[in-house]
Amino acid sequence: MENLEKQIAEHLLQIKAIKLQPSNPFIWASGWKSPIYCDNRKTLSFTSTRNLIKEQFAKIISEKYPDADVIAGVATGAIATGALVADYLNLPFVYVRSSTKKHGLENLVEGHIVEGQKVVVIEDLISTGGSSLKAVEALRKAGCEILGLLAIFSYGFEIAKQNFLNSNCQLTTLCNYNAMIDTALETEFISENQIETLKEWRNNPSEWQ
Repeated sequence: MENLEKQIAEHLLQIKAIKLQPSNPFIWASGWKSPIYCDNRKTLSFTSTRNLIKEQFAKIISEKYPDADVIAGVATGAIATGALVADYLNLPFVYVRSSTKKHGLENLVEGHIVEGQKVVVIEDLISTGGSSLKAVEALRKAGCEILGLLAIFSYGFEIAKQNFLNSNCQLTTLCNYNAMIDTALETEFISENQIETLKEWRNNPSEWQ
């Protein structure tokens, strides 16, 4: 698994899905200052990266959740990736909106699901886990059994680990912050003197300056 994490990290860094700027931080929507920005939608534009992610997700599902009935993507970032995985596995696909539609059927879950179906949820990125677990809860309210949630990348925040534990939802990620930092150093995307800054941010992102 460690080799896969580093392989995914190298892809994300090379295509600039992950950008590292310790000396020129980004501002997140939450207001946090951050030396890292992750946009996994970019993976869809690079066929080798897209196929690697799709195939690895499919492999994990086949091995860990062979009785999955449906693949669900979390809107909007994981809709395309989830659909690719569902197609690869020849399984039905649905996606979960961030909020209920304001017109028509006012759906939260888009697509056809049946009460009792076993679902694997696909996500692109895990920060606190809040939006991902909101999607899990929507599917549970629709009568589905959640086998697990798979994500491309996780920052590895302690609050996310606790949130998934409290929600009784198993989380599996293809790559994580620690593997990405190690890979970024090995491949010279960052220098040795930038490592400490990146580690300090991850330990206390809301207060980091």
